[in-house]
Amino acid sequence: MKLTIGKLAQLANVTIETIRYYQRKGLINEPVKPVTGYRQYPTVAIARIQFIKRAQQTGFTLKEIAELLSLDGEHCQDVQKMAEQKRQQINEQLKDLTALRNALDGLVKGCQQDKSTDHCSLIDAFSNQADTRS
Repeated sequence: MKLTIGKLAQLANVTIETIRYYQRKGLINEPVKPVTGYRQYPTVAIARIQFIKRAQQTGFTLKEIAELLSLDGEHCQDVQKMAEQKRQQINEQLKDLTALRNALDGLVKGCQQDKSTDHCSLIDAFSNQADTRS
């Protein structure tokens, strides 16, 4: 069964523009347009789009997904290495986000402790004015 781009988008739960974007990025092949009629996509394109979307949800970039798609089932070690690198990246992001949350917690706590209506200790901290006020 062949699908029009609209039907493919509907079945893959994406927009037509998403499919066109994936085509421009080389993630999906663009079928040849017949002289009359519409391009016809194979049904396997649904699974490919769903793979791309799931990989994105796991944190892979489109460039990384293109690399994953270029590997076949015999390159499992390469895929595992990419997954381990992505996991390490996520762990580093979590560490950074935790540090940011802790810093923000400190600023919020400062606001809660300083009930002054003359100034905002959080704004002062962002403006580096907290040290200049008495």
